[in-house]
Amino acid sequence: MLENVFSRKPEFEIVTMSADDCREMSELHGQRFARGWNDGEFVNLLLQQNTYGFVARQTNALLFKPSLAGFVLAREVAGEAEILTIAVQEKLPRAGLGWRLMLAAMREAQARGGLSMFLEVDDGNGPALGLYRKLGFEIAGKRDSYYTDAEGRRSAALVMKRDLG
Repeated sequence: MLENVFSRKPEFEIVTMSADDCREMSELHGQRFARGWNDGEFVNLLLQQNTYGFVARQTNALLFKPSLAGFVLAREVAGEAEILTIAVQEKLPRAGLGWRLMLAAMREAQARGGLSMFLEVDDGNGPALGLYRKLGFEIAGKRDSYYTDAEGRRSAALVMKRDLG
């Protein structure tokens, strides 16, 4: 019986992001990106009227308040939406959280009047590129030497676009 508690598949809930989530978002962002954003940067973005986001938390965790499993932060202005950043815990690959977070962001963009959505992704990030392509995003441009990793290597950013209509 006890082993079933520890071996069950995690279940997640996607909910609207709040300023209370910003500290955990900053921690996760710092783990997943060479230059993580601090909690003040997240709070400042969330205070902007056109910015919105969603967080994923495990609903069947043994902890009282489950840690942040992932998040997406986006904005919509004049019919164009943009994914500002998205991150999922490294220990949760292939759990479908990136997919679910992106769908939530795209639905919200449409509800706000968004006709298209843009994002930027490191051209060497194969898993993210695969996800975005499966979601219907196509390469719309390229920014050479845009990202710098922890060792100082530079890589290109691919600008991707998807129509929401």
